[in-house]
Amino acid sequence: MSVDHVQEAESSGEESAATTLAATTTVRYYSVAPGVRLNVRSGPGTSYDITRTLPEGAKVPIFCQTPGTSVSGYYGTSNIWDNISNGEFVSDAYVHTGSDGYVADRCS
Repeated sequence: MSVDHVQEAESSGEESAATTLAATTTVRYYSVAPGVRLNVRSGPGTSYDITRTLPEGAKVPIFCQTPGTSVSGYYGTSNIWDNISNGEFVSDAYVHTGSDGYVADRCS
């Protein structure tokens, strides 16, 4: 598995689930597929609203992962969705984790 960056996240004040998880574990950053502007969605599936679009060359933290809509992307077909921030998900089919399976805890 290729890890682009490892960082300890700090917590302060009011915390989201992702921030709380980050405070207790090492958060790893992974590269988005080359040449891809990746849609970030409000939930783990293509039926959820697009909240923003990541630029080409982006790297994302994965706080937790959850099953959702199956997507065919740069790295194959996957139903795994990566939680990259509170209420923000991207399809794992576009994130270079080096694995076809889960690389982080399941979201609760």
